[in-house]
Amino acid sequence: MSKRERVSLAEVSQATGKMLNRGDSAHLNEGAAPTLDDITQSLHFSPGDGRIWLNGQRMQLVHMTSLGSLRRELLESIGAERTRGLLTRVGYSAGARDAQLLRERWPDADPAALFSAGPRMHSLEGAVKVEALHFEFDVELGTYRGEFLWHHSGEDEVHTADFGIGTEPACWMQTGYAIGYTSAMIGRLTIYREIECMSMGHKHCRLIGKPADEWDNVEEDLRFLNAEAFVSTTAYSEPLAHQKAAILEGDDERPYADKEMVGVSSAFNAACHMLKRVAPTAATVLFTGESGVGKELFAYMLHQIGKRKGQPFVAVNCAAIPETLIESELFGVERGAFTGATQSRPGRFERASGGTLFLDEIATLSLVAQGKLLRALQEGEVERVGGVRSIKVDVRVVAATNVDLREEIRQGRFREDLFFRLNVFPIHLPPLRDRRDDIPLLMGYFMRHYGQKHQRRLTGFTARAVDALLNYHFPGNIRELQNLVERGVIYANEDGPIDLPHLFTSGEESQASYFSLAQTGRLTSQGAVAAPVAAVSTELLDVLPGMLGEAEAWSLDALESTLILAAVKRADGNLSAAARMLGLTRPQLSYRMKKLQDA
Repeated sequence: MSKRERVSLAEVSQATGKMLNRGDSAHLNEGAAPTLDDITQSLHFSPGDGRIWLNGQRMQLVHMTSLGSLRRELLESIGAERTRGLLTRVGYSAGARDAQLLRERWPDADPAALFSAGPRMHSLEGAVKVEALHFEFDVELGTYRGEFLWHHSGEDEVHTADFGIGTEPACWMQTGYAIGYTSAMIGRLTIYREIECMSMGHKHCRLIGKPADEWDNVEEDLRFLNAEAFVSTTAYSEPLAHQKAAILEGDDERPYADKEMVGVSSAFNAACHMLKRVAPTAATVLFTGESGVGKELFAYMLHQIGKRKGQPFVAVNCAAIPETLIESELFGVERGAFTGATQSRPGRFERASGGTLFLDEIATLSLVAQGKLLRALQEGEVERVGGVRSIKVDVRVVAATNVDLREEIRQGRFREDLFFRLNVFPIHLPPLRDRRDDIPLLMGYFMRHYGQKHQRRLTGFTARAVDALLNYHFPGNIRELQNLVERGVIYANEDGPIDLPHLFTSGEESQASYFSLAQTGRLTSQGAVAAPVAAVSTELLDVLPGMLGEAEAWSLDALESTLILAAVKRADGNLSAAARMLGLTRPQLSYRMKKLQDA
């Protein structure tokens, strides 16, 4: 394909609002944005207030020898295994964040050029010089192959200075960066392995990347991404490697073993660390977080890694039980206690004795039910409805809520004494928008899971579907992502990709369209579901004359300043809201406003 043909293809794609879904190093247009110059121009220094910005993301310069000292102390204090995992996860987070920044800054860039900007940005950040030997990917087919050389690795320099030449690769943070960047860019977990390394005496470092499920023994790679051993390493293995769903005694025959914990983000790892800390104890745990963040799965995992693993795990949705039945459901009932009680039956406390009782949506209990629950927790015994004797129970209580219990106490809807009884060890589970680094992993996991469940083979996600999911705000959190992917698996054609129309079909509002200035000086319509370019241009041309005067007097600077001031005015001075309208980060908008004030 000639250079001119490539340019035409990109222009056609841009004009129709579609994104190309494939690319490779052989057909890369070296002049296509974002170039190294483009990325460099996104780096801003503000020494007066002690800040550095890269495309709206705050950065900091750190001495390489200081990082080497940190690495050495970690190795000496926690060992090579844990140090490698920690640095791999730090690198993953940095790579995923850079991919997000590039997508936001150049939404219409050619896929191959956008992908190759990652190595350029990594070089700009001073980590390593990247030489792409070969890469090719097709998002719709879910395929990727990449081979790269690393020159002048700073990580190797500090490692060999302290430990000399060894037998294992040492570019742990850089490998994590490559995994995070590629996974976020193509929407599928991609694993890299370093097969040559300067710390092993090689002239340069060489690494190969491909999707996780195409590697043998990928569990070995995933254990360095996962902060804790109970986070899944089999989610990307062959189906036979998955544990079959188990029916847990006393849990209403609901399967849990086919639900795996997946995630590598710092917010997810922090919650996992707290889970591991409290699991061996008998302390009461209170999970907080929005609806759909996985509180019940965390509660079950707490049971599985604790000392009560072999005993019952009983889950109760307090919101689903009528107030008139809550006492009999929790504490049991004796025969003849009320009309319809034809036989005695144990309550949830008795069924969970020796194990774990999970009380979900605890805030929905009435004040009367809260009082009875408090007594059972304090005394460690229950009395069945209509019974005349107390029954001792040994239960670890785990509760969960999606509301602020302290505010409920202030409003008189929740008992303060019960709150302090439950709030022994609180664990807050982050919403999905705060753990966006996990979205590519969850997308791939759910696609694979529901493909097996519904006996459908899908190849992946289209580029615009990936963009939509990576930028969607997910009010329903993981549960909503799960539902969207399952819907896509059902809607999409067999042996084809999941596209945007397969996902947002029931009124979900994907990222709203907004306008910004591209590096070419043209207005671009951004967002997962953008308005047609022609319609946008017509609307702008209708309003611009009144804002800027005659067309002959228009200039790029005037257009930019007009858009900025109009957005700030429309947002009533709220810079964060104005930045969202313009498709900018708040720091980017602040930077542009400062330029306007200084002009």
